[in-house]
Amino acid sequence: MLPCFTQDILPPCHPNILLSSSPPPQKTFTFTHIQLSHTYTHAHNPDTCPLITHRLLPSFCSRGLMGNLLKVLACAELEHGPIVFLDFEHAQPTEAETAVWNQVSAVLEEAHGILAELQSYNGAGQEIREAIQNPGDLALQEKAWNAVCPLVAKLKRFYEFSLRLENALRSLLEALTSPPYAPMQHLEREQALAKQFAEILHFTLSFDELKMTNPAIQNDFSYYRRTISRNRLNNQQLEAENEVNNEMANRMSLFYAEATPMLKTLSNATTKFVSENKTLPIEDTTDCLSTMACVCRVMLETPEYRCRFTNTDTMLFCMRVMVGVIILYDHVHPVGAFAKTSKIDMKGCIKVLKEQPSNSVEGLLNALRYTTRHLNDDSTSKQIRALLQ
Repeated sequence: MLPCFTQDILPPCHPNILLSSSPPPQKTFTFTHIQLSHTYTHAHNPDTCPLITHRLLPSFCSRGLMGNLLKVLACAELEHGPIVFLDFEHAQPTEAETAVWNQVSAVLEEAHGILAELQSYNGAGQEIREAIQNPGDLALQEKAWNAVCPLVAKLKRFYEFSLRLENALRSLLEALTSPPYAPMQHLEREQALAKQFAEILHFTLSFDELKMTNPAIQNDFSYYRRTISRNRLNNQQLEAENEVNNEMANRMSLFYAEATPMLKTLSNATTKFVSENKTLPIEDTTDCLSTMACVCRVMLETPEYRCRFTNTDTMLFCMRVMVGVIILYDHVHPVGAFAKTSKIDMKGCIKVLKEQPSNSVEGLLNALRYTTRHLNDDSTSKQIRALLQ
């Protein structure tokens, strides 16, 4: 039984409540797996549709149920999980979320600058080539070294940021999977944290897309390491080694050797989180991830939801978040995201991506092809493999 509402009431996210500022005529809503019909009438019938006015709203607020996350199908569980609309653009932290939100926000504030630096990273290719072609020219050797050192310092900052991002992800996972609430309840109650989780994934895939298309990063770092090794053999130590010593260089080398280093960091962090929290059922983590994937897919494939986006970049944001949680799910879940028992509708997710312009999604499709663990398992259907070809 759905309640009627008077005008000028902000939408809550209680799973049993659907709001309408003015009751529309009879309407049928059709979704991917199910058709739900509900009749609205202008005449208020207290027996079939109890009236809720603004006087009752404080009681909903006090239970932490107000916000921007709307349950689209009231109390309906679909084949692949509940359908929800998550407002990635406007969710704000409640008092209960503030401590974790502030901690994660301090990390995310740096994310835009990191992406801007990476996008403008041009490398020292010309200087390195000249130095290699003229090994006896000390001036060219020094010129190349002076060009590479500030770039390596920048790469170090990127790597150190990945460690802070890993800690932020862990804090969010703890908040979004902790008892006594189920994952769906967490997403409803802690919308701002769910948004931050999404922002971390968005940054991660954006960073990795830029890194994969910039070979200068590994070329610069390889030249730096070769120069350090050569100087060490000659019993020379350069000042730059004080900032990036051999141990740090080894860790950075492993990081940048990955095709998608940030995503690898988050995947390892999520796997470690599950393994270290023995008392926390693995389903709490995987259900949180599968629910977010379902949210993004439905928001992308449903015109009525897409029209709610006020920012044109939100479409790409949703696609990156969807792919990110799929990959994390595939790394954490014992049989992965592609198995028939998966709670993620992989066919639907891939279909949504392929409906977008290829230049905006090719990197995301490649992430599914090459950074997941279970795509080539026997449990993966040939149809899903074919969709990713």
